[in-house]
Amino acid sequence: MAKYIVTLEKDEREGLLAIVSKGKGGAQAIRRANILLAVDRGEFADLRMTDEEASAAYRTSPRTVYAAKKSFVEDGLAAALGRKEGSGSSGRRKINGDVEARIVALTCTDPPAGHAAWTLRLLADKVVELGILESVTHVAIGDVLKKTNLSHGYTGNGASRSAHASM
Repeated sequence: MAKYIVTLEKDEREGLLAIVSKGKGGAQAIRRANILLAVDRGEFADLRMTDEEASAAYRTSPRTVYAAKKSFVEDGLAAALGRKEGSGSSGRRKINGDVEARIVALTCTDPPAGHAAWTLRLLADKVVELGILESVTHVAIGDVLKKTNLSHGYTGNGASRSAHASM
């Protein structure tokens, strides 16, 4: 592993001390602030712990200490305290309010010829066919409908045929 040396400026150190002492922010930010303060080698440093000492003191893995140091050196203090947007799907949401509304509206239309009702897979295929989304799974469609209480096939939500038949 490459060696990253953390040298905090006075204002950076004061900001980290404020985060730690006030306990503001998430647990990850507070832990990383503590780690950066512990491994600081700058002129204002007081602890000057090794990576192993810091990981033991803050009950974390040496890999976490390494990651905090690397993030600080390469990307700055803000990146070291927070989680960066990943390249995975968690950083971007494909189904926003507009797309949800279009999916719900689609479920209210008649199903394709040869089908008695919309299925999640049929809806997913139709959403892609209509260009609403580039790709979507039937599970994501089900999550949208569950969230809006429009899950097909469940009685009690007003969308089932048996509920209308009894009226």
